[in-house]
Amino acid sequence: MIPDAVTAERFMRAAMLGVAMAVEAQRILRVHMSEHPGGEAAVDIPFPDSTVMAAVLDAAATCFPEAAGSPESARQAVLRPLLELAALADGP
Repeated sequence: MIPDAVTAERFMRAAMLGVAMAVEAQRILRVHMSEHPGGEAAVDIPFPDSTVMAAVLDAAATCFPEAAGSPESARQAVLRPLLELAALADGP
């Protein structure tokens, strides 16, 4: 393969991995979400799913400039963009 084709293949695989991570995060959040009056939602994710979510959020934090500060604040900062990406996996 020519170098550009190798680079394109790597980007394609990275994109597919990113979508897979977003879909898994979406699944975990849906399974553990409960709706409250007033349209609010709460998510209480038990072990081992909580470990997976923490790892996904930590990895995502390196991709979003708004994720600065403590690990917990970084996880909170990337949660919304990650949910938006996961919503794209559902289709239009």
